[in-house]
Amino acid sequence: MSALLGRIGDFAFRRRGLVVSIWVLVLIAVVGGAALAGGRLDDRFTVPGAESQHALDTLSETAPGAAGATAQLVFTAPAGHLITEAPYRTAIQHTLDVAGTAPGAVAVTTPQQAGTISADQRTAVGVVSFAGDRSRVSQDARATVERSADSARDAGLDVSVGGTAYGVGDMHPGITEIIGLGVAVLVLLITFGSLLAAGMPLLSAISGIAVTVGGLLALAAATPVSSTALTLALMLGLAVGIDYALFILSRHRSQLAAGLSPRESVVRANQTAGSAVVFAGTTVVIALAALSVIGIPFLTVMGLAASGAVLVAVAVALTLLPALTGFAGHRLTPRPGSRTYRRIAATGAEAIALDSATSGPDGDVSHPNSPARHTESPVPRRDSMGARWARMVTARPIVTIAAVAGALILLAIPTASLRMALPDNGSAAVESGQRQAYDTIAEKFGPGFNGPLVLVVDAENDPKAAALVAQTVRELPNVAYVAPPQPTQRAGQSLVMVVPKTAPESGRTADLVHAIRGQVPDAVPNASIAVTGDTAVAIDVSQRLSASLLPFLGIVVGLSLLLLVVVFRSIAVPVKATLTFLLSVAAALGTTVAVFQWGWAADLFGVSRVGPVVSVLPIILVGVLFGLAMDYEVFLVSGMREEWLRAGDARRSIVEGTRHNARVVTAAATIMVVVFASFVPTDDALVKPIAFALAVGVLVDAFAVRLTLVPAVLALLGRAAWWLPRRLDRVLPTLNLEGEEVTPPRAPLRTPPRTPSRDAVPAASTQ
Repeated sequence: MSALLGRIGDFAFRRRGLVVSIWVLVLIAVVGGAALAGGRLDDRFTVPGAESQHALDTLSETAPGAAGATAQLVFTAPAGHLITEAPYRTAIQHTLDVAGTAPGAVAVTTPQQAGTISADQRTAVGVVSFAGDRSRVSQDARATVERSADSARDAGLDVSVGGTAYGVGDMHPGITEIIGLGVAVLVLLITFGSLLAAGMPLLSAISGIAVTVGGLLALAAATPVSSTALTLALMLGLAVGIDYALFILSRHRSQLAAGLSPRESVVRANQTAGSAVVFAGTTVVIALAALSVIGIPFLTVMGLAASGAVLVAVAVALTLLPALTGFAGHRLTPRPGSRTYRRIAATGAEAIALDSATSGPDGDVSHPNSPARHTESPVPRRDSMGARWARMVTARPIVTIAAVAGALILLAIPTASLRMALPDNGSAAVESGQRQAYDTIAEKFGPGFNGPLVLVVDAENDPKAAALVAQTVRELPNVAYVAPPQPTQRAGQSLVMVVPKTAPESGRTADLVHAIRGQVPDAVPNASIAVTGDTAVAIDVSQRLSASLLPFLGIVVGLSLLLLVVVFRSIAVPVKATLTFLLSVAAALGTTVAVFQWGWAADLFGVSRVGPVVSVLPIILVGVLFGLAMDYEVFLVSGMREEWLRAGDARRSIVEGTRHNARVVTAAATIMVVVFASFVPTDDALVKPIAFALAVGVLVDAFAVRLTLVPAVLALLGRAAWWLPRRLDRVLPTLNLEGEEVTPPRAPLRTPPRTPSRDAVPAASTQ
């Protein structure tokens, strides 16, 4: 694989104008396709095969108004007045008449028709029903409903608009995302010590993100793509896009400082760091694509969209980045005497270029900036911060392991109380109309009114069956109200609305759903009964996700063990990597539970409502963090293994491997954390906890686990860390990673340069 990647890098370097032109054309094509296709994002949660989903699909044909989205207009009279006063009744009727003209509206239900006037006679709720779910309700329709409330407000009423036609929050890039990019640039500038070098990873990552987002928006015209999937792809694509370019560009600049020509350095960077990027990207793609096996379309789209973003990031790093470095030429070489140059030389980067690749028989070097040309003032070799850190954490490995593992276990404790549910309008921003409507309804009518259950009763041969179902449900615990049965367009089919006493995300509401499914059919044997509605669908989604979490985790753990055994030719290293990955996941999930479910520091992170964690979060966290954890594991431990194979000194291999890679991993992880954290302030109740969990997960895994716990564990294991049974060694395939078997050419690659500043200066003849 490394040879192929080298050829790709060489082609991109030589034909850099063509490569950049191809990427520009791809970007124009996807953006143009997205504009012409006019796709619409679809945030539906569906559960194929579930009772609630099957019943909801049936209602879309037999009772479209009951199956579609609804907009609720909540009217509240001023203090000292009643909502039933004549001027208010007239204003409410006029408002609902106007709201009923919204595109796609199929029915309007007044408070008198629905019986939705509060006990204190101050609040009333009117409902506008739409044909189709929320994804089919246009922005114009929502705007019409919102404008319709102006006349009621002019009459003195307080009006808030909510309902299922409105989401739990929208993702709008703002100042925090810009600040996140600014911090990423600062980290890159500190890492490279060059504005030109710092801009390249950012430019390549933004190019990849533009292609990904344009492609997803174009696909939205043909297949459902959710706004959350788009945001996850944006977050992950930007983070890994910068990181992958950072890894390759760091290797390239080190090789330039060591004396390689730009073209040869690009080839070797693609062969070595590029191989690691391909492996890392593959693990992320596999883990995210595996989300499709759970069988929930919403999650499948999220996984595939994020996988596509990672694939594009890998392709950009291996093709567009070499082309950009070709345009930069020797200008990316650290200047002799600069801080970056001294750091590279001090960490032994001059060993990257072999004498045969940088000099002829007379000792001539390929470029005047080569360290070999500055022997009159050699750079003293000194410990980098990474080497000093490695020595410190391995000096007393048992103490280090106990301290780090203990802290992570402490962070993971809240995971034991994890509760999961899908967000509703109660999770929207406090100042939003849908949140105000939700809170008012909960206060005036009870929390269960925000999430009624819909029972679909089919009993063509028993006209009294629906009434018997309603009577049976009234006797169940946690039932606040049961509406009289309403017939649908299908003969013998009726709908029974059930209002629980508890909120939609409450565990008691889920218990009521199970009780209805378990007890009511026995009491009414002549009828077919199905429980549906948004609340029932959300409960079924959460339960399927909960049931899928452990099998999915088993797939990920098994995959990590298999891949790492092949990569590192070791038993202990993969087992250690897997166990520490589980610690990272538990710590990130526990911290998320503490903030979003327990409410610790909720105000600091802008959590609008404390409650169950988003159902999709644990599985997404496992999938994404697995890939990122394997990134850092490979980039760090591959350097340690290389030193182990060279010198056979277990303790020294840890220090030397950390010396060369800690700075790059630190920069990459910092950028990743900043990118994820920049999405935490969003009002989107799905994106906020996911971004928070990923930021904490990367922070813990990179700094506490990979840079601290892993060196300590390897130091404690000593030579046993690299043991592999000979029989297994013969059976396993050999995976060339980080260029362990790459042999540089005996002479520099020769191409007539376009300009001396862009291409390599020819080396001396080796004949």
